[in-house]
Amino acid sequence: MIEGISLALSTPQTSASEVDLAALVETYATLLFRVAHSVLRNPAEAEDVVQDTFVRVLEHQQKLPLVRDLRVWLVRITWNLALDRRRRIRPEQIDELFAQGLVATETPADQAFDEARRMARVLHQMEKLPRKEREVLLLSAIDELNTAEIATIVGCSESAIRALLFRARTHLRTRLEKGVNA
Repeated sequence: MIEGISLALSTPQTSASEVDLAALVETYATLLFRVAHSVLRNPAEAEDVVQDTFVRVLEHQQKLPLVRDLRVWLVRITWNLALDRRRRIRPEQIDELFAQGLVATETPADQAFDEARRMARVLHQMEKLPRKEREVLLLSAIDELNTAEIATIVGCSESAIRALLFRARTHLRTRLEKGVNA
C-alpha cells in the first residue's frame, strides 16, 4: 500500500533523495489516488496505479531535480497508467462506485440510494462524451487541475482545453437535462 512505500522510504538508513521521495508520497498520494480513481472508479485499481506511479518515480529518481512541476509530472504519469489499466478492466468492475454509495454511514439509506443513483447517472453520461471531452472534464472537475496543468498532461494548448471543457460541460448538462440514455 501507499503507506508501505512511505514507511520503507523513511527508514534511518535512507538517503536525502529518498526522504524527499517519502515527502512526495505524503504530499501527492491523495491527489494521485483521486486522479486514478476518476478514471478507473475502482479503489483497489486506483491504489495499484498510485503504487505504480511511485515505482516509476523510484526508477527515475535521478530525474527528479530536472522536473519543473512535480505535481503535473506525477499526475501525468498517474493519468497515463490509469488509462492503460482501464483498457484492461471489465465494465462490471467499474460499477463498484455505485455499490459503495449505498453504504454511507451518516446518510439515511434512501438519501444515499438517491445520491448513488444520481452519481451513477452522471458518470454514465460522462462515459458517453467524446474521449477528449471526458478526459479534460475528469481532470478539471474531479481532480481539480487548472487549464495549464491539463494542457501539459494531455498535450494540448490551454485554449483547446478551455474549448473542450466548455463543450464537455455543455454536452453533459444537455444530456442530463434531457435524460438522454443513448
